[in-house]
Amino acid sequence: MNLEKTARALKSIPLFANLEPSRLKLLAFASDRLTFEDNEEVCHMGEPADSAYFIEEGRVDVTIEQGNDTVKLAELGSGELFGEMGLFLSTGRTATITAHGPLTVMKIDGDLFLNMVTQNPEAALGVMKSLSQRIADTSARMARNNK
Repeated sequence: MNLEKTARALKSIPLFANLEPSRLKLLAFASDRLTFEDNEEVCHMGEPADSAYFIEEGRVDVTIEQGNDTVKLAELGSGELFGEMGLFLSTGRTATITAHGPLTVMKIDGDLFLNMVTQNPEAALGVMKSLSQRIADTSARMARNNK
């Protein structure tokens, strides 16, 4: 994906929708494109959180470890963001992310990501909405599983 296409893809994320094109291009330029194979781990629960990830192509499974069990919380796909929660909490990764088939992501440096969010109120609101929706979805899923 070229710089222009990546910037347009970033603009489709509610979090970045209101950023100026120059900031989107900076974000795209300063990020690394990574590829993963099926079942390859992108990041592991508890590891230091130093970046957020934007899924360009593919899907990921979001899991947590509870005792000896692995619990799947969600599956995310193209155009979605993950890893930002650990950046905000400064406590490390809150889940393990594993490729579900071939995967291409854009790895966004944590400091750059936080800078973009703190300098743009619309981006901060987008983060709050996204995280709130994830919490609501996870709560509903866990309630269904406990029945």
